[in-house]
Amino acid sequence: MPTVTYTGINHQVNCDDPDITLLECSIINKIPHLHECGGNGRCTTCRVRVMDGHKNLTPRTFIEQEAARSRRWDPSIRLACQSYIKGDISIQRLVWTSSEVNKLQLETIPEGEAEERAIAILFCDMRGFTQIASGHFAFDTAHMLNRFYTVLGEPILMNNGIIYQYVGDEIIGIFGVSGGTRDKNCKDAIRAALGMQYAIKRLNHFELVDFETDVQVGIGINFGKAFLGHLGHPNHKQFAVIGDPVNTASRIQAFTKKVNSNTLISNSVLRSLPENTVEVGETYSEKLRGHEHETVFHELIGFTQLDIQLELQSSLEYLLQNEDEFADKFYKRVFAKSPETRNLFKNNLKQQGRLLTHMLGGIIYTMSRPDHMHLGLKELGRNHHRYGVKPEHYPVVLASLLETIEEQLGEFYNENLATAWLEALTLVTNEMKKYMLAMEEPVTPKSI
Repeated sequence: MPTVTYTGINHQVNCDDPDITLLECSIINKIPHLHECGGNGRCTTCRVRVMDGHKNLTPRTFIEQEAARSRRWDPSIRLACQSYIKGDISIQRLVWTSSEVNKLQLETIPEGEAEERAIAILFCDMRGFTQIASGHFAFDTAHMLNRFYTVLGEPILMNNGIIYQYVGDEIIGIFGVSGGTRDKNCKDAIRAALGMQYAIKRLNHFELVDFETDVQVGIGINFGKAFLGHLGHPNHKQFAVIGDPVNTASRIQAFTKKVNSNTLISNSVLRSLPENTVEVGETYSEKLRGHEHETVFHELIGFTQLDIQLELQSSLEYLLQNEDEFADKFYKRVFAKSPETRNLFKNNLKQQGRLLTHMLGGIIYTMSRPDHMHLGLKELGRNHHRYGVKPEHYPVVLASLLETIEEQLGEFYNENLATAWLEALTLVTNEMKKYMLAMEEPVTPKSI
């Protein structure tokens, strides 16, 4: 019986089925293992590094060969969803959290040359940082800056963006590195900007109140074609974005100070969106430094209609502050409503709970990559069918999740969040149930 050793968590499991993949081995043994696309070899998030026992995995499939070639992998990196176990192996998972997934887009960028791509660029600047730094000890300033980068970086990552650079008290996000439609990339950038505004309010209210500091930010967003590539010395190349759209985004952000606005978007961003997608306030026309023409940009107020993703993203940090507590409350509700479901859980319930919260957070991140999300839900439905989950269990799960979310959010729970979570979880459970029911349908023999 082959043994799989997970070096990152110092854990070993046995694999007694020669017809399952390394990813399926992780799932069966309740080990959180990212696989956004449901194990179809498209997202590459299940990748591992084989530390020992390379010959005890089946050779790379065609799908895996193509991924390895395009992303320039060395022979030790394998896709867990494409690799079957034939003997003892030792591995290390390479993508641990959903927030790391976006960096994988950089593997599609050419080496040593720049390629033109249409992207949305977001510049976010912390107001008054020099005064904040001069009024606090260096340790406290570093702490505040790290928290600033963290809470403002998450909205970029949740919306399929890349954190391009930190420049002093400034953070730069890029949307559309690996493609995507113009309207999606711009909408992702806008959602990230609004998420940043929510995040900075929470940071001031909860974490910086003891420092007697009230941080404000200015955000500028632009859209255009820029050159992307890994450039530099042959022995030290780094990801670079070059082009006038980047400079324009920076200057639009700087203009927010002049007009005392939180967020400004260029006319190219506004034109990229379907009509009435966002509400705008003042419109400005300014000849920016380095331009001979005037640039038109608008004050961003928000989305005109409830944006489900933004609502979910804004509540995720509150919701999963204590993942074990959330899972415990959820399963108690499920077992109270449907006692027979307790028999479905043969393993450690705490371990199962961590899989639940891992899945819940992953779904919110993957909503910005809908193709991956639907493939992932398809596989999730199939897996739950194998575990013995029945169609009648899904309403119980949905009701229990919604009740637990309301309890966990407490005073922050509101009508918008209630609507967003109901719509999102109804979609998730319906998709899973649909694929599960498809597996139960009898196959009609084809006539010869």
